Amino acid sequence: MLELITKGGMLMIPIAACSIIGLAIIIERSFRLMKNNHSIDAVLSPVLDEIEQGRAKEAFKKIQSVPGPIPRVISAGIQAYVRYRQEQYVEKALVRTGSRELALLEQNLRGLNVIANVAPLLGLLGTVTGMIKAFMQIQLQGGTVNAASLAGGIWEAMLTTAAGLCVAIPCLLLYNYYMGRINRVEAAMKNAAMDLVEVIRERKDDGV
Repeated sequence: MLELITKGGMLMIPIAACSIIGLAIIIERSFRLMKNNHSIDAVLSPVLDEIEQGRAKEAFKKIQSVPGPIPRVISAGIQAYVRYRQEQYVEKALVRTGSRELALLEQNLRGLNVIANVAPLLGLLGTVTGMIKAFMQIQLQGGTVNAASLAGGIWEAMLTTAAGLCVAIPCLLLYNYYMGRINRVEAAMKNAAMDLVEVIRERKDDGV
């Protein structure tokens, strides 16, 4: 590996740095997104039943003990309901907490996207510099092409392109995979919040 980096030229160093940073982000985001991979329906249903029966404090205790972004959003909404008993405060708490949780889920993903875009550009730059070196060798030799003397420039041109793509492709694929998971969490979060607001609104309409 060290030999490949050496033959690829100086631009292999930032490409290697991109690969290390990208791997760190992938590991961290995988742990974060897979950690609380459970169905929210099984958790939310009994909590909403407690609110329907007028036991909001009990519902808050149940949901507060459940880890995950969606339970934390619902917990904030129920807490606002227990404190103020007004729908508008519940909605504000849901929106505020939901935005914060989504921001935490998307944390560092921008960096992964940047790496996916920058790595192939670094590889392309290495290709250009490698070809420049190759043509400089041709000029120095008076137009006589010697494959052995051109090998260094060709190595640099090929290696940086391949390395940049090897870093960029998995980063791009995983970035889109993570964003897809986050979009599904966001949709489930909105549905859970709407269910909570509807239950609270029904109790208000019933005068309870």
